[in-house]
Amino acid sequence: MEKYKLLIVEDDANLGQVLREYLELKGYETVLCADGDIGSKTFHSDVFDLCILDIMMPKKDGFTLAREIRVSDKQIPIVFLTAKSMKEDTIEGFRLGADDFLTKPFSMEELLLRLKAILRRTVGNEKIKSGETEFQFGNFHFESTKQILRCGGEEIKLTTKENELLRLLSLNMGQMLDRSTALKKIWHDDSYFNARSMDVYITKLRKHLKRDKNIQILTVHGHGFKLVKMD
Repeated sequence: MEKYKLLIVEDDANLGQVLREYLELKGYETVLCADGDIGSKTFHSDVFDLCILDIMMPKKDGFTLAREIRVSDKQIPIVFLTAKSMKEDTIEGFRLGADDFLTKPFSMEELLLRLKAILRRTVGNEKIKSGETEFQFGNFHFESTKQILRCGGEEIKLTTKENELLRLLSLNMGQMLDRSTALKKIWHDDSYFNARSMDVYITKLRKHLKRDKNIQILTVHGHGFKLVKMD
């Protein structure tokens, strides 16, 4: 079973180490960063399932980091850690799309229960679906393990990037696939040049899918793409 990967950004070295060791003991994969600047670089160079951010940090505070994260990923769950329980902080955090708050000191058991609830609610279905390797839509049968797309008697051998992109679209059939999410999962970086490369592969997939005009990849301008069956 695939592990959930968590980004922990905490400037208290002792607490950060305790968090990392406890969560890894409970089966999570973790990356620990000591300040907001490092946390930002790490987030944009890897793919995570959830972020745990301390609010009060040097160089870049948790709220600033959360704003940067939300620019590139609107969906990833964010849990804030705060040393003070202030209504203003809570309101600002939820305005930024926080999924939960924990006020220090907190118990590790409470943190674990909250993380499980958030992950079950937000990414649980994606994790379950992520094991799927065969898809049927319209006249197409797609086998991602073989990198083959079939339509009628015709067999199309896909490139690795075409295959990975079509699988993500298929897993999210009828729903928008966020551009940044796709770039980080496939190219591991959502840079401008990789974004242009992804556009090229979207164009190639659209040519393959012309064999059934009811199956289309729609562009959601400024956000992503959606694989749909037209009525």
